[in-house]
This record gives sequence, C-alpha cells and structure tokens, in this order.
Amino acid sequence: MTYRTPRVALVGDRSPAVRSHARVPGLLDALATRDQLVLDAYWIPTEDAGAPGALDGFDAIWLLPGSPYRSEAGALAAVRTARERGIPFLGTCAGFQHAVLEYARDVCGIGAAAHGESHPDEEELVIVPLSCSLVGHEGAVRITPGTLAERVLGTTRTLERYHCAYGLNAAYLERLREHGLRFTGADDDGDLRMLELPGHPFFLASLFQPELAGDGTRAHPILRALAAAAVDHAAAAGQPVPARD
Repeated sequence: MTYRTPRVALVGDRSPAVRSHARVPGLLDALATRDQLVLDAYWIPTEDAGAPGALDGFDAIWLLPGSPYRSEAGALAAVRTARERGIPFLGTCAGFQHAVLEYARDVCGIGAAAHGESHPDEEELVIVPLSCSLVGHEGAVRITPGTLAERVLGTTRTLERYHCAYGLNAAYLERLREHGLRFTGADDDGDLRMLELPGHPFFLASLFQPELAGDGTRAHPILRALAAAAVDHAAAAGQPVPARD
C-alpha cells in the first residue's frame, strides 16, 4: 500500500538569522527518526499564506516566530484557516501573538485590534510590549490541569525558552475568554504564556519557543503532539498513513 505523508505548512518568512527557523530541519529529522512521525513540510511565506488555496491540503499549520511578518494579513489568514477548518495549529512566539490578534478580530469582533510592534499608534492594542522583555530568557510556566497543554506536556510545570518582547494586553483578557479562548499556561507572576481553543482538534499556541528546547536533536513534546495531530488529521481525511508505534 502507498502511504501519503502528512503535509505541514510552516508559515513564516524564513530566514537563517532566525534561530527558530534554523532549528526546524533538524527537528523534522528528529521527529522522523526518533519518534517515527514523518512529515512533509513546506515553508509558506506570509505574503503567500493569505492567497486563495494557499493552505489547502495541509494536515497541520505551524505559525513560526519572526515578527513583524512581511504580511500580517497572511499570518492572520493562516490562523483563521486552521481555526475554521479544524486543521491542527501551533503558534509559537509571534504565532501566539497573531493567534490572539486573529481571535480578537474575527471572533470577538474587535475589528481594529492591533499589534503594538507593527501598529504602535493604534487604539485597540491587543498585543503590547511586555513589561520585561523575554528575549533570551528562560522561565517556568505553570500549566492548568485538565487541559490540552497538560496532556501534551505531561506536567503542570515546565521550564521553557523565549525570544520575545510582546504579549497579551491584559485589558482584553476577559473578552477573549468570554468568546471561548482559553489561556492555560502562565509564568510564576501570572503572566499568560499559553493558549488553546476547546472543541478544536488541536489548537495550541505558546509565547515561548519549544523549537529552542535542548540541543535540537530531540523534538519538544509540543512539536511531537503537533506531528501526531497531523497524522490523525490525514487519517481522518481518508488518506492512509503509516501506523505509529
């Protein structure tokens, strides 16, 4: 029998200067060799991600770091496509920020919701500079029990790496929650670091960068979970895929 390898869209403006991007090839190899999770990954520039059909046929979408993106609209389209179509989604660092931004605009009805890095003079700044930059920082994250995040990580406390200077404006937190977005990870000061979308097959975003964990030879549990979700999505779509051990 011929198997189709699950297809994953790596949405971001690929650059060798972005450490996260440089880690991806090795992590894909690790998923294949160590975890028997083989993925067919394609880089999709943000300028292309919003084009009609650009993300058709993918079994997972990973919105990678690297903001400001060349196309904010393309990054938001990637989030919306995954959210509305039930495609497994992971957003890391800027991917977390833009997942919040898309939800604020398209679900909460905050049409003027803006990102403080690219539109600092707008009034509805849903994403704002962090009180303390997390660029090059490592810190603990407390995980809410009984959540997707806990199931994926297998713990209620984890130590993670960041390269980030923007996060959620707490003034919008309750409105986002009221419309169904769930924040399931926070640092020891209560500042939010993870989110997920209940009812979606797999929708997870983190302000930290799991792709920076360790030396890059072993995939972080979040990346393994995304890969497994892609396999499941392909199987549910009626496409045979290799069995997992």
